[in-house]
Amino acid sequence: MKIFFDGGLRPTGMEWAVVVGGQAHIERGLGAGDSMDAEWLALIAATRLAHVHGLVDALLMGDSAAVIGQASGRVRVPPAYRGHFRLWSDLPRPTGRFRLRHIRRTQNLAGIALEKPWVAQRMGSREE
Repeated sequence: MKIFFDGGLRPTGMEWAVVVGGQAHIERGLGAGDSMDAEWLALIAATRLAHVHGLVDALLMGDSAAVIGQASGRVRVPPAYRGHFRLWSDLPRPTGRFRLRHIRRTQNLAGIALEKPWVAQRMGSREE
């Protein structure tokens, strides 16, 4: 099952979106932070949703090469983001294969949902 995730930063604070099975889950106004914090929060949310939905063989896809590299162990996690990494590492995983993949921004349905609220609504957005 493909799961798209993306984090963003606006003047009103951080936000994330996760798209699972065509359903957009969006959280806005998450307070201060930077874009990497927002991307980590999106990955954490995607992992939680994959587990909650009981998905099997989850493929989490996002456009942040840095976060995906850090989470997969290919890139060193900077000290500022180690708390996010520890939290994500301790989360329960869905059953079966659990994979992370970097995709282009234009392929990321979660990023599209964050940029264009009407797309998220049409996809069945649920503001959580």
